[in-house]
Amino acid sequence: MELQIEYVPTGEIIRVVSRSGECKAGAGSNGIRMTMESALTARDRVGVQDFVLLENFTSEAAFIENLRKRFKENLIYTYIGSVLVSVNPYKELEIYSKQHMERYRGVSFYEVSPHLYAIADNSYRSLRTERKDQCILISGESGAGKTEATKKILQYYAVTCPASDQVEMVKDRLLQSNPVLEAFGNAKTLRNDNSSRFGKYMDVQFDYRGAPVGGHILNYLLEKSRVVHQNHGERNFHIFYQLLDGGEEELLRRLGLEKNPQQYPYLVKGHCARVSSINDKNDWKVVRKALSIINFNDNEVEDLLSIVASVLHLGNVQFAADEQGNAQVTTENQIKYLARLLGVEGSILREALIHKKIIAKGEELVSPLNLEQAAYARDALAKAVYGRTFSWLVNKINKSLSYKETEFPGWRSTTVLGLLDIYGFEVFQHNSFEQFCINYCNEKLQQLFIELTLKSEQEEYESEGIAWEPVQYFDNKIICDLVEEKFKGIISILDEECLRPGDATDMTFLEKLEETVKNHPHFLTHKLADQKTRKSLGREEFRLLHYAGEVTYSVSGFLDKNNDLLFRNLKETMCNSENPIVNQCFERTELTDKKRPETAATQFKNSLSKLMEILMSKEPSYIRCIKPNDSKQAGQFVEVLIRHQVKYLGLMENLRVRRAGFAYRRKYEVFLQRYKSLCPETWPVWDGRPHDGVAVLVKYLGYKQEEYKMGRTKIFIRFPKTLFATEDALEIRKQSLATKIQAAWRGFHQRQKFQHMKHSAITIQSWWRGTLGRRKAAKKKWAVETIRRFIKGFIYRNYPRCAENEYFLDYIRYSFLMSLKRNLPRNVLDKSWPTPPPSLCEASELLRQLCMQNMVWRYCKRINPEWKQQLDQKVIASEIFKDKKDNYPQSVPRLFLDTRLVNEDINTKVLQALGSETIKYAVPVIKYDRKGYKARARQLLLTQTAVFIVEEAKIKQQIDYANLTGRELQNSCFLWT
Repeated sequence: MELQIEYVPTGEIIRVVSRSGECKAGAGSNGIRMTMESALTARDRVGVQDFVLLENFTSEAAFIENLRKRFKENLIYTYIGSVLVSVNPYKELEIYSKQHMERYRGVSFYEVSPHLYAIADNSYRSLRTERKDQCILISGESGAGKTEATKKILQYYAVTCPASDQVEMVKDRLLQSNPVLEAFGNAKTLRNDNSSRFGKYMDVQFDYRGAPVGGHILNYLLEKSRVVHQNHGERNFHIFYQLLDGGEEELLRRLGLEKNPQQYPYLVKGHCARVSSINDKNDWKVVRKALSIINFNDNEVEDLLSIVASVLHLGNVQFAADEQGNAQVTTENQIKYLARLLGVEGSILREALIHKKIIAKGEELVSPLNLEQAAYARDALAKAVYGRTFSWLVNKINKSLSYKETEFPGWRSTTVLGLLDIYGFEVFQHNSFEQFCINYCNEKLQQLFIELTLKSEQEEYESEGIAWEPVQYFDNKIICDLVEEKFKGIISILDEECLRPGDATDMTFLEKLEETVKNHPHFLTHKLADQKTRKSLGREEFRLLHYAGEVTYSVSGFLDKNNDLLFRNLKETMCNSENPIVNQCFERTELTDKKRPETAATQFKNSLSKLMEILMSKEPSYIRCIKPNDSKQAGQFVEVLIRHQVKYLGLMENLRVRRAGFAYRRKYEVFLQRYKSLCPETWPVWDGRPHDGVAVLVKYLGYKQEEYKMGRTKIFIRFPKTLFATEDALEIRKQSLATKIQAAWRGFHQRQKFQHMKHSAITIQSWWRGTLGRRKAAKKKWAVETIRRFIKGFIYRNYPRCAENEYFLDYIRYSFLMSLKRNLPRNVLDKSWPTPPPSLCEASELLRQLCMQNMVWRYCKRINPEWKQQLDQKVIASEIFKDKKDNYPQSVPRLFLDTRLVNEDINTKVLQALGSETIKYAVPVIKYDRKGYKARARQLLLTQTAVFIVEEAKIKQQIDYANLTGRELQNSCFLWT
């Protein structure tokens, strides 16, 4: 058996592991783990597991090459210090099993290879030991794997955390909230078949035992515009297609829907209703099950699906212009469906869709809408209904996840771990209001990321008593201020343009921007650009220089999307809805509240500000997700695309901050434990303080003073090459020790194997000898008893059957029957038969008769009709010729030939000449001439009165029977006289 020696210096013996991974022998407290440093020796092939160990850490090319090496080896996770970089493999990897979860559970962060589970476990242990709230920030562009990473982390906690019936219910609801939110908030885009079109922050509450007992979800900026419009190659939200494809016939009938998505304009704007990689029918089953798990009853599900169906029916509402150019509804059937599904009056809804109600100076004014305005009102209602329903859905999920303290009410007995799954930086060919908000969010997160990273670095240096060296980095606060600053920021200008009286348009907003922020170094428009740059900027566009690069935004639709207005009469109609969900989504206070509602951008800015406060109050961990290609193909690594993501994720900036001081730092205990075998004074056991042991060790290794610093609890190593040299020396030491231990192990193993085989052989031999002896004795005993019974039976053979002779008699009968079986007669002519014993004479005779009957029967079964005819003729011949003809016995074996002629063989002229004479027998004959004996063919016909000799069609001779005196057969020839 081939053995693999893996060395983890524990002060005692090393472990020996077979190729199969089974631990064969050894001792020690740490066991065998794939540590971060253990892969350093393979760095030329698979790169380094931590980017801080890159020698050329300022080179973006070296950074990407390290990513490429690891990606080719299916190593999709890499650290930048405590930040995890994840590359989407676009295929299933066997690294998420329960065994992998157990491997990372409770293990120090750097003792295992980079993984999502290491981040999850490190945050969980910090939450348990320090009783401080944690958060994990997951970012990256669409298709990079953010949503999957969130689900994997939740699955890790579901498996590894303490369990009880209540906890299991919470775990199930946490996990099952994902498919529901994905159905209502995710959609297929050009970059991702399951793209999150909203930002999500989820808090998971843990009790004092570390068990998940509750949760809370915050959602940000749902892309409501997708409800009414999708770009080419994209789809609406998943739930619409799932309902049509998977919904039961009765459900669809109640909702007034058909299975064909082509019937609904809102679903086919992107010309991509069916996608081969998405199974809407199966996803529908998952969503229905998840809704029941997160505490939705049947009525709530029905009300929720009624709203989903109403959005589709809204998309089918059509308008036509009357003589005055005012819009009129032309699809009354859709209004009826909407009235029933939304629980409103159909006539009121119809009027609300084609009229606009405003309040001016305390009076209500109603004005008709033209076709364009009516379509806008319809789409606005669809977006509002769906957007508010999504918020209601999140609140409903939060209620099912809420934690009610029962043991210590009023005392904070829980800690919180947050998961932020939010859209990454987006740069499309056409960037609008949504991309502006998303990229603003990423600017804020980048600002937070740099601040917290620098803060944690500075705190670590100060706690270890090492001088902090200021780090130069790009502070993107200037860009955040450009967007959010009061009165002068882009959002304030946008809001002002939306609120001011007069004809405000997207272009007037752009003009106001040019006037207010024209001197800002990160802002540019067609008007402000130089001659060369103007060629790449449209007149309705502005460009922001983000930390991640330049993005050009089109102002088209900015005001409408920011206003997000719904006409008052449509609000009134929805407030009167009998659908419980719609009624909760549209509160009556909106109608009486005279304060103008906040714009979409301001709402997003405020919610983002609250999010930053939440994140600042927690201990953060980071996962940066990267997608390797746009075609979602496994194994493809597109460098241009990855370089872009490395830039906008700020990974090089983060690495620079991390490497500004010391690249590597470890606690003294960990460093000494790993490298103590390199120094005779520290190997095998160091009895003093770990600090002193490390000091002795680095002195022996020849570290220069500028290469390291000794902190209070950690050693700080400045250059990766210093660590690599130490690691290479350890590898040589490991190989030397491994060779010695392997030789010792082989000797020990061979001795153990020999002793075991010897003992086994003796045991088997003794057992086998005993078995053979017992078999031989049993066989002898059986032989003696058989012979004794046979002799006694022979003595009593002539007596009536009794106990003494029954064995003998049975044997004799058996022997006769077996002899008979071998010597049965072969055919009916074989008269042989074995002589039976006296006791079987009668039976023998019966068997003989049966055998003969059977042979006769089988012989007769084989006779065919032709052969039977021959036998019949032979019987007749026997009656005629037996004992009357000398050579008859010799003729018996010869078969009769069928030469008799029938009427068809005789010429019709001859038959006419015979007239009424009936032919009794006809046969071909040969006539021999008297002279020369020439043979001539003739036919011999016998009738009732005469014999006729015929030549072809002519009767040559007629002889009456009265004239015949005799007939004779000589040498097969008839002679007539």
